[in-house]
Amino acid sequence: MTLSGKLTKKLVENLSAGRHGDGNGLCLVVDPSGARRWIVRVVVKGQKNKKGAPLRADFGLGGADIVTLNQARERALEYRRMAKQGLNPRFNVRQEMPTFEEVAQQVHIDRMPTWKNAKHGAQWINTLRDYAFPKIGRMPIDRIDQPEVMMCLAPIWTQKHETARRLSQRIKIVLDVAKSKGFRSRENPVTAIKDAQVLPKVKAKPRHHMAMRWQDVPAFYADLKAKKSMSAKALMFTCLTGARTGEALGLRWEELDLEIRLWTCPAERMKSGEEHRVPLTDEMLAIIEPLEAMGSKYVFEGQKRHHPMSNMSMLMLLRRMNVEGVTVHGFRSTFRDWAAEEANAPREVAEKSLAHTVGSDVERAYARSDLLEKRRELMCMWSQFVTSRRN
Repeated sequence: MTLSGKLTKKLVENLSAGRHGDGNGLCLVVDPSGARRWIVRVVVKGQKNKKGAPLRADFGLGGADIVTLNQARERALEYRRMAKQGLNPRFNVRQEMPTFEEVAQQVHIDRMPTWKNAKHGAQWINTLRDYAFPKIGRMPIDRIDQPEVMMCLAPIWTQKHETARRLSQRIKIVLDVAKSKGFRSRENPVTAIKDAQVLPKVKAKPRHHMAMRWQDVPAFYADLKAKKSMSAKALMFTCLTGARTGEALGLRWEELDLEIRLWTCPAERMKSGEEHRVPLTDEMLAIIEPLEAMGSKYVFEGQKRHHPMSNMSMLMLLRRMNVEGVTVHGFRSTFRDWAAEEANAPREVAEKSLAHTVGSDVERAYARSDLLEKRRELMCMWSQFVTSRRN
């Protein structure tokens, strides 16, 4: 039997926020956020509410992105038939309830445009795949409560605390989305577990990147400058700019303005998600200007044409130079120590040089300058210090 009503597929996809009737008690509810879900209102024969009037009740039929218009009409018809027979659909209907894994996979797909990059998107779903799906993946989403969440979190809470913390955030998101689609009505169990402090407090241990003493940098840089490899040039530039490995190796010529001596790293390549300007010194220009003749898209080209170097290339160079106990990222820490102990640089200037977020949300709202000229002075001082043992 073909069911019909006022709504169409196009209307379902485009209607603005509000409650839109299809007829026979079926409505499409569009939230201000854009979330869309089906609701059916029925009158249960022979049953009264607390005031003695006929029992009218609304029932969720699921999200419009999962339940089609025809499916919603069929389910609404089933609810009305039950109500006509005096059966309350709340206790008699058999819903097609998705599993936790099904909802999680859909959430992952829906959020793909928001991931910073493909790697972050993969990490999001992989955490659930490794620690949640084996235990609760096949369970109906409406049956998951505190004991099921604890099964996922408790085994790794102390041993892999950072992973467990991210896992709890992602489980919470999946359950919240399920509730917005009409598949759940209870409080989110992740919130309840957190509020009740069921899991033990874990003191996070700070992770320090192994760094070179700033006093040793000039001698190291002199040895590095004697090498002619591309990885040596990339490491010299990274050390001088205080950039992260990915930011330096992903440097494209289009990001550079050699005339005004400025490198503008776009927001999509920055950890903070905000554009970062790096002032270029004489030493930095001396490294990169000769490389322009190669005609590559990338300043530091790898083994493949128009492809950047491997992010392990600079670390392997350190190992070949027998520089132990030091990481490439550690040179950022080295610069920060030098800026505080030797240059007496203001904290804001040093932190901005490393593209760190400084201050509270309110402070950042008012502090709109990136202190470029002050940072230029500091970077010139750093270059002079680093190259002081060149000869």
